Parts: sequence; C-alpha cells; structure tokens
Amino acid sequence: MKRKEGVFAALRTAAREHRLLTAGTLLCVAASVAASLLPPLLLARVIDRLTDGVSLTFAAVLAYFGSLALEGVLSAAQETLLVLFGQKMTHALRSEMSQKLTALPAAVLMAQKPGEVAARFSGDVDTVEALFTSGIISMVADACRILSILAVIAVKNTGLALVLLVVLPLFAVFTRHVQKKMLAAQLENRRAVAAVSGHVPETLHNIRTIRALGMERFMERRYDRRIGESYAAVEKTNFYDAVYSPVVLLLNAAVVGIVMLLSASGRADILALFGMSVGTSVAVINYISRIFSPIESLGMEIQTIQSAMAGVKRIDAFLSQAERAIPPERETAARGDVVLSHVTFGYDEKPVLRDFSMTVKAGEQVTLVGRTGAGKSTVFRLLLALYAPQTGKITVGGVDVAAITDRERRACIGCVEQHFSRVSGTVLEQITLGDPAVTAEMAQKAAALAGMDDVITALPDGYDTVCTDGLFSQGEWQLLSIARAAAADPAVLLLDEITANLDAQTEARVLEALDAVGASVYRTDESGCITLWLSEGRITAQTYRRAPSSNPLPAAYTP
Repeated sequence: MKRKEGVFAALRTAAREHRLLTAGTLLCVAASVAASLLPPLLLARVIDRLTDGVSLTFAAVLAYFGSLALEGVLSAAQETLLVLFGQKMTHALRSEMSQKLTALPAAVLMAQKPGEVAARFSGDVDTVEALFTSGIISMVADACRILSILAVIAVKNTGLALVLLVVLPLFAVFTRHVQKKMLAAQLENRRAVAAVSGHVPETLHNIRTIRALGMERFMERRYDRRIGESYAAVEKTNFYDAVYSPVVLLLNAAVVGIVMLLSASGRADILALFGMSVGTSVAVINYISRIFSPIESLGMEIQTIQSAMAGVKRIDAFLSQAERAIPPERETAARGDVVLSHVTFGYDEKPVLRDFSMTVKAGEQVTLVGRTGAGKSTVFRLLLALYAPQTGKITVGGVDVAAITDRERRACIGCVEQHFSRVSGTVLEQITLGDPAVTAEMAQKAAALAGMDDVITALPDGYDTVCTDGLFSQGEWQLLSIARAAAADPAVLLLDEITANLDAQTEARVLEALDAVGASVYRTDESGCITLWLSEGRITAQTYRRAPSSNPLPAAYTP
C-alpha cells in the first residue's frame, strides 16, 4: 500500500496533537512582535513630557522599563517555544519515518544505501526542524515586525516612511547578495576542512605505499594546498562579514542624518512630511535601528527554508515508497514440510533460479552446494520472504511464506548466518531480541542447548552482561547465534555457511549444538545429511553424507 501522506501531512497531524503548544507558540510570536513596538513609543512620551517641563511620574518610568522587560521575556519565550515546537514536529516526523521503515519490503531496503537512509533520519529531519525554529515562523514574525515598524513610522513621520520604502528594498537585495557569497565561501571552507581532516587518516592508511614510493613531499604539498584552500575560504567569509557590518551602520546613520536634517528645515512643505517632536525623533531613531536586523534575518530565513524544502522532497520520496502487504493473523504458526514448487527468480532481469522445485520433510537435514551465484543464498532469502518469487510458490506447512506474519515468523523459520549480527544490549537481549514471546527461561534453555549456558553464567553479570566485541570468541558468537535461532523453537533452521571461518574443534562444537536443536536443518555448506548440488539455478545432482551425530539418516529424498 502506498502512503499518500508526506512530511507536511505528518506535521499537521502532530500540530493537531499538540494544539496547546501550537497555539501558545503562535500567540507568543504575535505578542513578541507587538511588545517590540512599545518601548520606543513609551520613551517618546517620557522625553516629550520632559521637554515640555512636565515632571515624570513613577508610573511612566515603570511603564517604560516594564515594556523593556516584557519585550525581553516574550522574546526568550518565543525562542523557547519555537525550539520545543520544532522538537515535537521532528519527533513526530521521525516516528512516521520509523513506521515507514518497518513497513517497507525487505527487497526495497536491501537495495538502498544505508548511509542515504540514515541521512534522511538525521540531516534531512534536522533541516525540517530548522524550517520551524529559524524558518517559516521566524520569517513571518520578522516580516510582521518590519511591517509594524513601518506602520508606526508612517503615523509618526510620513517622510521617513517614504525614505525607508526606497532604502529597505535596496538593503534587502544587498543583504541577500552578501549572504549568498558568504554561504558559498562557507561551503567551500567545509569541503576544504573535510579534505584536511581526511589527509591524516589517508596518510596513515597508505604509509607503506608512501614510504615505498617516496611520496612524502607529494603528501606534504597536497596538505599545504588543502590548508591554503581552507584559509582562502575563511578569508572570503571574513571579508564579506567585515564589509556588511559597516554598510549597515553607515546606512542606518545616513537615514537618521537625512531625516534629522530635513526635520530641522524651516520649510513648511518639508516639515509637513518630516516634522516631529524631540520624543518622536528618539523613537524614530530607535525604530530605524530595529528595522535593519529583521531584514538581515529574513535573508537567512529564506535560505533556511530553501535548504529545508530540499530535505522535505527527499523525505517525501522516502515516505512515498510502496509498503509490504501485511498478512492476516492466524491462530497457529506454520509448521511442517518446506516446499518450493517451480520457483523462478532473478535480480535485475538476471535469472538465478529456473523452475526450481524441492521438498524438505519435517526432521530432514539438507545441504545446498554450488559455485558462487548458483542460487544458494537466494533460496534462503526467498524462504525468509525477503524476496518474492517471480513464478512458483514457496510454502511451510502448506502456508505461503508471504502469508507468515511477523509475530509467528521467528517460531516458523530460524536463521543462523556466517557472521553474528550483534544488537546493543545484554547477552540476554542478544538471544531474545526484545521478543515478548521469548522468555528469559526460554533464552537460557536455548543457550544451554547450544552449549553456551556455562560460558554466559561465568560472566561477571551473567545474562545481564553488556555485550562488547571481545566478550566471546568467534566460535562462541556462532554458538550464541544458534541459541538466538533456537530460542523460539523454529520448525525450520537455515544455516548460511556458519562453519566457513571456524577451526575444526570449534566447528565440531557448532555442529554438535545444531544436532541438539532438532529442527529441520537447511544448510549452504557440506555438513548435512542430504547434499544437493545447484548449478545455474537447478538441482543437478544429489548424494548422501554422514550426519555429524548418531541420528539415523533420513528417508531418501527425491527432488
């Protein structure tokens, strides 16, 4: 099923779930914009009263300083609520993406690069958070602040409002130009810094080649060049920053100076536009200094939104992928014979299995042998429903493997791979994998069955010992993987060349542990009872081999 919902649909749902926070954030932003207009107006009244010879009242002084405090409190509250709002939105988005990840077919996931998927969850989601914390909402707030200041100035001094309507667009264009140049320089610096950071590991990794070929001077010159590129990029950034700040100050002073000169003119027509009281003059100067900062922020906010929208497109592409079909639950887990009937499958139109048929009776041990690419691992993936056959059918106990639910899959088919896939957590968690159906007692019994119970109990914290790389030997890790597979008492056990990298003694321990499990065993090495040779996706020959235990050989197998 293909989801119609994307990033903004998930965010709208999160906003509805957090109505109070959403409303509070918007109200706080509006209140912060309104509060920023109060201090200059109150200061103008105070100064006008003083120039008129009227003494100040305590209430007037308190009102002015109270407005400054209110502006500071609301500004801090706005930033806090924006951060909290952004975190709630990104948490909801990551939850949506996590659900999508588990809903995607295994074949789709295996075809994707892990780094790219991880980048969607980290970098792209972070840009979406910035879309709210320093993007859309901040941009709207700054735009409202600019328009509010212009409206107040238009009421107080019409001429100044007209001057600002001419100056501010030019300043906005200049700001945007400088920000683009600074961004380009910053990106150039990041690339240069990455190259510098990678130089030392590269040198250490290739030190034998460097010494053997006398490349020391070459590596030194390349390092110096990369450092020079980084310094040049930093200098560009500093240059634009050094140019921009004085321009803002000069423009601010020029606007104030022009208005003051015009307001001091004795001409009636000029005074009609620029005439104002002393208090109004102070307020106007204050407003002028306040209007340039949000214009500067607008350029950065637009840049943030552009970057965030690129991340939104990538996340939408991830969320729009077709999901796997969820089979209905059944009362009993599938158990019984494994049947592959006329299965054909290939990767990218390259056939691997051709009209492949095989039946494995309950209790039988079967080994698949063949050259690389013959289809051994592909059969495993089809049995695990990681891929779907192009033609044919695969069943366990008469149930199509695609219809086996996630809840019963572990009890139906266990899998032991060549390398142990460790998860974060304790030894017990390595076995149970957080499955509530696998109790601690079942895990301990499986470990004893695999010959690992004594090894685990000898650890400082027993089954509660946190796993690290050097906790077990390679053979013990393999035995632990057998315990993991056996814990749910699977009807079928898949073994993928698990003894390939083991010594003879350890191999014997692993095979002995497998005998104790007692499930139908399906191997890709040569230690089974019935050996089948695969060639070009077909069973070409079969033979019998002695089992690694005293168990009698199974009945004759006919492919």
